[in-house]
Amino acid sequence: MPPQIHISKVNKVFSTDGREVVALEDINLDVSPGEFICLLGPSGCGKSTLLNAIAGFSPPTAGTVIVDGSAVRAPGPDRGMVFQEYALFPWMTVEKNIAFGLEIKKQPKVRIKEKVGELLEMLRLQDFRDRYPKDLSGGMRQRVAIARVLALDSPILLMDEPFGALDSLTRRNLQDELLRIWMEFRKTVVFVTHSIEESIYLADRIVVMTYRPGTIKKIVSVAMPRPRDPSSVEFNDLKKELALLVMEEQTRHNQQEIRMPAAD
Repeated sequence: MPPQIHISKVNKVFSTDGREVVALEDINLDVSPGEFICLLGPSGCGKSTLLNAIAGFSPPTAGTVIVDGSAVRAPGPDRGMVFQEYALFPWMTVEKNIAFGLEIKKQPKVRIKEKVGELLEMLRLQDFRDRYPKDLSGGMRQRVAIARVLALDSPILLMDEPFGALDSLTRRNLQDELLRIWMEFRKTVVFVTHSIEESIYLADRIVVMTYRPGTIKKIVSVAMPRPRDPSSVEFNDLKKELALLVMEEQTRHNQQEIRMPAAD
């Protein structure tokens, strides 16, 4: 079966204050349909930059990103994006936020009502349908953001540290919700995180990235059956292995900062 996402020789260079910064260098990665991939690494390793290239928000400087056989040149309905900041419309209720994309696509009103009702129930938001984002907890807001993306029925979900700002209990609850949805619909997920434990809990494969320039340091397959027990020996052995890989890059980052000349 051909990969759903094919990334070949991708580089990304940004110009900052008159100098070039290489954010990504020679990224090669295939993602199969229905696979759950986590991009893991320290801040500054290019995880979000790579995700934005797949989304079509920031095309690569060189190389190609191909989704379902077509080169990515712009955002598209085949790729739904969930951000850490929720990105909800504050003037719309929960129900209206979820329905927004379907209304833009001019779906029949009966179909919109049916789909929104399904998602409200799936994400346990029925009692909050008439609330506004300001009245919701962070976890509830993220549920709404996920529901809004699911409403569009995109085959690919791109998630940029969506649970990073949440407390540990809410985060685990939403991880379980996401896995439940993924197992039911088998969408392809590319999920950015800096949490080693989160990546092991969620992913089929973990793509560990190097500090700038971002390259793929190692791809680690997670063979443990779900649901995964974070207290198990196998889980913690893998956690130690990944921690060593990530800390190598964090140390390299710290050393680079020490060597940088002081600003005038």
